[in-house]
Amino acid sequence: MSNQIQGNTALIVSTSPHIRDAESIPRIMWSVVFSLIPAGIAGIFTFGYYSLYVVFLSCVAAVVSEIFILLLRKQPVVNTIKDGSAVVTGILLAYTLPPGVSWYIPVVGSFFAIAVVKHAFGGLGNNIWNPALAARAFLQVAYPAVINSDWRVLQHGIGNLVHSIVRIDPEGKLVDAITRATPLAKEAGAETYLLTQLLMGNVPGCIGETSVIALLAGGAYLIYKRYVKWYVPVCYIATVFVFVLILPPRVTTPWANDPFYHICAGGLFLGAFFMATDMVTSPLTKRGLVIFAVGAGVLTALIRFYSGYPEGVCYSILLMNTATPLIDRYTKPRLYGTGEKRV
Repeated sequence: MSNQIQGNTALIVSTSPHIRDAESIPRIMWSVVFSLIPAGIAGIFTFGYYSLYVVFLSCVAAVVSEIFILLLRKQPVVNTIKDGSAVVTGILLAYTLPPGVSWYIPVVGSFFAIAVVKHAFGGLGNNIWNPALAARAFLQVAYPAVINSDWRVLQHGIGNLVHSIVRIDPEGKLVDAITRATPLAKEAGAETYLLTQLLMGNVPGCIGETSVIALLAGGAYLIYKRYVKWYVPVCYIATVFVFVLILPPRVTTPWANDPFYHICAGGLFLGAFFMATDMVTSPLTKRGLVIFAVGAGVLTALIRFYSGYPEGVCYSILLMNTATPLIDRYTKPRLYGTGEKRV
């Protein structure tokens, strides 16, 4: 409705929202992509250029899957592709994969993430679980032998970066990479790594999870841009820290109750800054986000200590994603001036 007031001044009365922000979904998503670059560079330095190939395949498969599903649903394609959400899913999935996986692993995983986890529930904003993590869990079940092997690092440093990762020569000859146990491996005699190695990323693991410094740089950027609430990763990591100190371990390792080792090893920083903070699959209120982060931290510690699986970040966040509607229900704010909660 438009009414003329004093000649040239018009008062526009429209429906909400009346307050708009300069931020948009594409701006946020491409900022997340930018923040993930340091971890990707660290992965290339540690594992070689083949890891970049895995990331590239995962992103392309995610974007192509997005286009295919949008065409099937008769939804607009161009604007949806430009928002960058498919690229973010592709990168995050690739970052949770071992560096030596075959080409079909990121392709199948990206299709599952986009077609099943995202669009089967209505597309962006409607999915229950984080698409990249749900796809990683699917790949863990579908291809366990592939997902749980090929933990490699370059043997000759940055100077040999141009070479692809290859298997160890049976005769013991000089090779490009060596296979080693991951930092959280529970097998007897598994190697223990220095905190400096964990901070820099010179350890075996998934492509984008090894360098704590790189992940901190990307996470700090998102916090600075206010796309990530600082208390979510802080509460998540702090909870793991505390529970590692107090829980009695089932397997005796030198780092069993070392909280610094636990928070720096594995995918905790990747999950805390880039997956537990997902706006779609996490609670809406501050109190709900704290409950979500603490719950994820407790589950991560329990899975690491008492399950046969060495890592717990993926499943802990997925379980808390499932609990998000319940958390929202009991943490929604009350109506001002009444004792009733908003519906």
